[in-house]
Amino acid sequence: MNHGLNPPATVPLQPSQTNASLHSLSKTTDDALLPVRMLNEFTYCPRLGYLEWVQGEWADNLETRQGSFGHRVVDKPDRKEINPPKNKQVASTEDEQEDSDQIHARSIMLSSDQEGLIGKLDLVELDGTVATPVDYKRGKAPDIPEGAYEPERVQLCAQGLILRDQGYQCDSGILYFISSKRRVVIPFDDALVTRTRQLIKAFKETADAGIIPPPLDDSPKCPRCSLVGICLPDEMNLLQVDPLTNQKDLNQSDSSGQSQLTDKPTQPRRLLPTKDNALPLYISEQGAFVGKSGERITIKMKKEELASVRLIDISQVCLFGSITLSAQAISELSRRGIPICHFSYGGWFHSITSGFVHKNVELRIQQYAAAQDSQRALIVARQLIAGKIKNCRTLLRRHIENKQAPVLAKLADYHKRLADIDSAQSLLGIEGMAAKEYFGEFFTFFPDHPELAIDGRNRRPPRDPVNAVLSFLYSLLTKELTVVLQAVGFDPMLGLFHTPRYGRPSLALDLAEEFRPLIADSTALMVFNNGEVNADSFIQRAGAITMTSAGRNSVIAAYERRMETEITHPIFGYKVSYRRILEVQSRLLARYLSGEIPEYPSFVTR
Repeated sequence: MNHGLNPPATVPLQPSQTNASLHSLSKTTDDALLPVRMLNEFTYCPRLGYLEWVQGEWADNLETRQGSFGHRVVDKPDRKEINPPKNKQVASTEDEQEDSDQIHARSIMLSSDQEGLIGKLDLVELDGTVATPVDYKRGKAPDIPEGAYEPERVQLCAQGLILRDQGYQCDSGILYFISSKRRVVIPFDDALVTRTRQLIKAFKETADAGIIPPPLDDSPKCPRCSLVGICLPDEMNLLQVDPLTNQKDLNQSDSSGQSQLTDKPTQPRRLLPTKDNALPLYISEQGAFVGKSGERITIKMKKEELASVRLIDISQVCLFGSITLSAQAISELSRRGIPICHFSYGGWFHSITSGFVHKNVELRIQQYAAAQDSQRALIVARQLIAGKIKNCRTLLRRHIENKQAPVLAKLADYHKRLADIDSAQSLLGIEGMAAKEYFGEFFTFFPDHPELAIDGRNRRPPRDPVNAVLSFLYSLLTKELTVVLQAVGFDPMLGLFHTPRYGRPSLALDLAEEFRPLIADSTALMVFNNGEVNADSFIQRAGAITMTSAGRNSVIAAYERRMETEITHPIFGYKVSYRRILEVQSRLLARYLSGEIPEYPSFVTR
């Protein structure tokens, strides 16, 4: 379970769901069987169940991995078939005969059309026509009168209902708690059966409505949930506060169903990890061969091993130029959800290799609808450009000597004028004028060396070293956001500000706007002013400038340092890295498009 009590043994069935206004595009849950594990999640937290079943979200944490390890024995199916009573057909059964009277069946997949359920049962003890499901739990048996908490009892009862529909007599089940090595008998009385069927109905109605349940309010369940970084419960509750009334816009309910209103916003708990443990792997040695050896990725050149990296330490693989990957490496990276990002030798991000796209069709439908609604797209685009202009002004103020310089006043005026923008063309005009003013001052912060010879902002191709580094950093930032947006469930190719163009990740470019000065421009200043790149780091050909391999590696190292820099989030108040902030902002955009928060909050530094 996603809160650390019962990790999934198999990938759950995922029915296609949409929001209420587009619900006719998909089958309703009446046509789909509900996995019993998802019923457990919904009972624990309705929002968690919706995220996993309807939107196809999943994330591991320590407790889910421990649960998977505890299930390793019962996850191995047996080899013999079981003959069901009354000639009932039982699907996917595997058994182990211990004696002539009692049979233990491990890892058995059963379904019930009558109950609308499907589930993989850890263990079933069969004695003639009497069946007893046994469900393994990673933790200790709780000291409560019921013997176990409601989500576990409901999940076990659902398994019992499936067995009954198969023709077995099933009056009770057993929860085996691995840590305490204790079996707890749960009787399937009328009250538990009624409650289980009520929850099945409620879950299907919630899924059919296409509206995600609100997050729990300051619940102790949240810190243990592996989906907390996807759900963002405290962040959602804070952003639903109306700044005029200082009260929540949306009705919130606690786990008991009681409506709550909070007079003052609560500072979010830092439930997100500050940094990612896994990091990008960059490979630029021309002719290198990338392979897989056990749980590691190896990089070789002419059969000589250059490097070996553990798969669990890799978040993405970035290839520059002519690099060869083995079929085994591609298969393993795709299976683990680790994208392979392809760049030209000069640093142009042109493609990505990954496994199946995210299951959250609901979010992509909302994205497409917003992109088709010019006014709704304009609202988001205006927020993105507002954040960009403010961050540009902040960067200039930190480096400019004259704090009363006209450029600062002009950028402040452009930001103020955004409130009256009523068309995409006007927004493009404001953004272009602000960028011209910004770069006119920004380029004065670089060393006054003749070899730099900065000639304003130029690209395709860049004609001086500074613009070559800027273009490369913008490409890295676009790559980063393409990976993040795809992981969240968006289609990175369809933007709300940048118009769609063949081969261009327009939505990634949208979100990159507010981060260009904070990440890319700041990194460019750092590498030149610290002497990390020099004239020897560049090659000039036919009026164009490109970086050498050594120069590119220096820029990548500086970029990664910047991405790992921890800053205080201006809204939520906790410290996180820039890489984590890119994910948070992407998820906030998803929450805005789904109607959970009143507006997309731009990320601006103080």
